[in-house]
Amino acid sequence: MMMANKLSLSTKIFGILGIFFLVALIAIGLTLHASWRLEGVAAAINDMGSQRMRTERLAFLLSAIDQRLPAITEVAAAAEIDRLERVQKALETGDSRRPMFLPEQLGIHRAASDLHDRWRRHVRPLLAEFLSTSDADRRHAIVQEYALRADSFIREINQLIDLMERNYADSTNLLRAYQVMLVLLAVIGTSILTLYSLILIVRPMRALQEGIQRMTADDFSVRLRVESNDEFGELANGFNLMANHLQDLYQTLEQRVESKTQSLEEKNQELATLYEITAFLNEPMSTEALCNGFLHRTLRAIGADGGTLRLYAEKDQELYLLAHEGVSNEFAQREASLQCGECVCGEAVSIDGSIETDVREAAARLPLAYCKQEGIRTVAAFPIVYDRRVIGVYTLMFRLPRKLTPSERHLLETLGQNLAVTVENQRLQASEKELAVAGERNLMAQELHDSIAQGLAFLNIQIQLMSESLRQGKQEEARETLARIREGVQESYDDVRELLVHFRTRVEPEGLDTAVAKVLKKLEAQSGIATTLVVSGKGLSLPHDEESQALHIIQEALSNARKHSGAKSLEVRLERQPEKLTVTITDDGRGFSPERETDPLTEHQHVGLKIMQERAQRIGGVCQVHSVPGKGTTVMLTLPPITARPL
Repeated sequence: MMMANKLSLSTKIFGILGIFFLVALIAIGLTLHASWRLEGVAAAINDMGSQRMRTERLAFLLSAIDQRLPAITEVAAAAEIDRLERVQKALETGDSRRPMFLPEQLGIHRAASDLHDRWRRHVRPLLAEFLSTSDADRRHAIVQEYALRADSFIREINQLIDLMERNYADSTNLLRAYQVMLVLLAVIGTSILTLYSLILIVRPMRALQEGIQRMTADDFSVRLRVESNDEFGELANGFNLMANHLQDLYQTLEQRVESKTQSLEEKNQELATLYEITAFLNEPMSTEALCNGFLHRTLRAIGADGGTLRLYAEKDQELYLLAHEGVSNEFAQREASLQCGECVCGEAVSIDGSIETDVREAAARLPLAYCKQEGIRTVAAFPIVYDRRVIGVYTLMFRLPRKLTPSERHLLETLGQNLAVTVENQRLQASEKELAVAGERNLMAQELHDSIAQGLAFLNIQIQLMSESLRQGKQEEARETLARIREGVQESYDDVRELLVHFRTRVEPEGLDTAVAKVLKKLEAQSGIATTLVVSGKGLSLPHDEESQALHIIQEALSNARKHSGAKSLEVRLERQPEKLTVTITDDGRGFSPERETDPLTEHQHVGLKIMQERAQRIGGVCQVHSVPGKGTTVMLTLPPITARPL
């Protein structure tokens, strides 16, 4: 536990490093500032030297102009004057970018200001008069006077340069002092940090290493001295605590191993029970057999003397006894049904949680007379819950007082949940089968309506027409109507036979390929249409019910081709791929226009297409029809792979 008033090792190290860093940063900053000042003063000295040179050059230019030397004009003198004044202005204001500035020590600023004032008052006006006058005598006099004033001006420049050079020397000495201070700081800082590291880190680490070596040699009596309140102090405290704990563990090792072994055996037994009952729940059987087997195995695993299992009827809000073991038949008859909240079982359902009770202690608040008559002392009830919905409850009965451990409770609650999932899956499978039967009946009714019912309606109309023709004595019309009736009866008979064959056809274990080959062979024998079956590719087979639906779609497409296409040949291609199964049915018949749904010649084709599309949707596939009048028809069925379908 860290003390509130202690300084951590990291705080100490970072503190001293921060101090040295701050001092070093200040020293480096002073060094950089001194170097910067030296550079600025050197630039100022250089510019002052250029002022002296330009002053002398102006004397030369004025003399050359006065003597009318060639190539020397007033323009050159004016340009030189302009450059000299720019340098003077830069010296007055300074330039931190170069850098260039005048030092503030030794009265240099005042001397420079006096020098610049002398230039503006005494030297610059004389030069301006020279450039503005054209009198040769006056110019000659100005040249002589400028020579005198320039000498005085240059002497002042030299004095100012001397002051600046003295300042430069002082700054150089200061820079060297800063550099010596940096060297001393590096030496002293390194020595202090080394000593500090030796005291705070190296020595505690050596003590810890020696303690670990002694503990490795089974010397659990070793303890470290706590000499500080930092991390190493905490580490020493932790080491001592660990040594105490290891010493205690070593002394009680045998007892702990025995305890852990017993706990491990209990866990293994729980896992074995869970695995056995879960494997049993996955076996196909009736709900009654499932509940009896579950109860028997659970009683055996827990060591209970008896038990019951009830399923909950939500409509009646009652619990009905479905399985029992270890109790008399009289008990089973008396408690064949219970209301929610009644007895221990009903209370477990109402509170949606497990209950464990002593029969003698709970007799005052729960009607447990029947359990007492059976000699039961302890009753434990566990709800069978699926998705927060109670499906039932099962109870364990003990003839002696028994207290279930938390692990046993958790195991029994988990088993109840697994049983709930299995029972609910059985219900869902039954519902799914009912829905499948209902869907197949709807498709059968639709096909009967689209074939037999329409044919009978046609026959009814023809009989009425024939009756009217006979009543009016039109024998010829009656015979024609009779011929149409005979054709309609024959067509209905053929439809009935085809439907019977259609619904009796099944996909045998040998697979969809063989079933399609048999259908094509029968079609070729009945209609004379030449058929071809092409099977290609490899892939997983479809589930049996999906292959049956695919076979029905193929039969519907072949029936449409036989009845309406007038085809002489057709081809069926089954192409298996890892990602899909594609069935393509192509005929060379007359074709039709899919857009003309009201055309009597294509009405049946559209009805058949709707049936095929509904079947394809039921198994997650797509059925497409492509047809052009006079160019045949192609039906393509595409089914996704098993792994790509939603669960």
